[in-house]
Amino acid sequence: MNNLNNKKILLIICGGIAAYKSLEIIRLLKKNGVTIKTILTKSGAEFVTPLSIASLSQSKVYQDLFSIENEAEMDHISLSRWADLILIAPATANTISKLANGNSDDLASTVALASNKKIFIAPAMNVRMWNHQSTKQNIDKLKTYDYRLIGPEIGDMACGEYGAGKMSEPQEVINKLDSYFKNLKINNKLKAIVTAGPTNEYIDPIRFISNKSSGKQGYEIAKSLSKKGFDTTLISGPTNLKTNEDINLIKVETAEEMFQATLNSLPADVAVFSAAVGDYKLKETSKIKIKKQDKLYLELEKNVDILNYVSKHNFLRPKLVIGFAAETNNLVNYANEKLNEKNCDWIVANDVSNKKIGFDSDFNEVSIFYKNKKTDKLKYKPKSEISDELVDKIINHLN
Repeated sequence: MNNLNNKKILLIICGGIAAYKSLEIIRLLKKNGVTIKTILTKSGAEFVTPLSIASLSQSKVYQDLFSIENEAEMDHISLSRWADLILIAPATANTISKLANGNSDDLASTVALASNKKIFIAPAMNVRMWNHQSTKQNIDKLKTYDYRLIGPEIGDMACGEYGAGKMSEPQEVINKLDSYFKNLKINNKLKAIVTAGPTNEYIDPIRFISNKSSGKQGYEIAKSLSKKGFDTTLISGPTNLKTNEDINLIKVETAEEMFQATLNSLPADVAVFSAAVGDYKLKETSKIKIKKQDKLYLELEKNVDILNYVSKHNFLRPKLVIGFAAETNNLVNYANEKLNEKNCDWIVANDVSNKKIGFDSDFNEVSIFYKNKKTDKLKYKPKSEISDELVDKIINHLN
């Protein structure tokens, strides 16, 4: 199936010997029914000509940032909004550095930074440049900004050296773009719910019982589901985090509010319960501030177990229910116990005694426990990448 047909793609061509591959990419995109606009950087024009690009794309080639003609016809903002997707191929080390550090000194970098669309980059550079620490750091930054990488491959280079850094072949680039649109088409009929963050259980109007959850992992999971095409609802406890406009964000504070919001958001195809919901609440909350005392006795009662309730419900249960377990010891035993007791399909567990991961960190390392007794380990990496891997597993399971 051709998932590229009738799509609009903005191709940014940077400098480097691999720029010749961009001509074949244009030919293949046109063959698949894509409408193409192109931006050719100053260095890119040293390797391919505007005439050859315009002939293949059957469209104007944009080059100068401060061109009166360009700004009158389509300025850098509208150009960045026009496309369904932006592809930078080849993406040089210089361009990658610009985007990672927020520099915008030409039309290509300005459009990319101004865009609200998915951006794919196909790196192409010498093996030593690709392996340089600064390039690795820039690539890591772009991943956290939700850029998608295609390649690079390992192979012989024009400079005579061998290694990683070779731009992916045009057909491979086309396959990746086709797969992206295919996933959007499949998943946009699916609904997902994610809970995230802590809950607050009030003692009086001033004080409350809570926990250290930042909500970062749940927010990243919601972003990953949304960008893969899911109709995503994020039910969030108190955090200062921001999310994407296409995610339905419901802000709550207490466990009871989170429970009601979850019920109101069902039915769904997938439910990911990553929130650190308070196990207990005050049996009675004081309506006025409690004055300082030598001793204060609080009577607690259990909160509703949202994961347990939804996972065991006869009619509301989603096709896939995923729980989270933050543990400080006996992670394997406790995760398996929770998996069985709550009747959920997967448990994602992490060891929050490790200061480098978990609560309030941008990084995580988790193990996924399945009903069939199998496990997967997602090793230490940014929470955004953990989320992407988890969502890929969700998609494979549903399909």
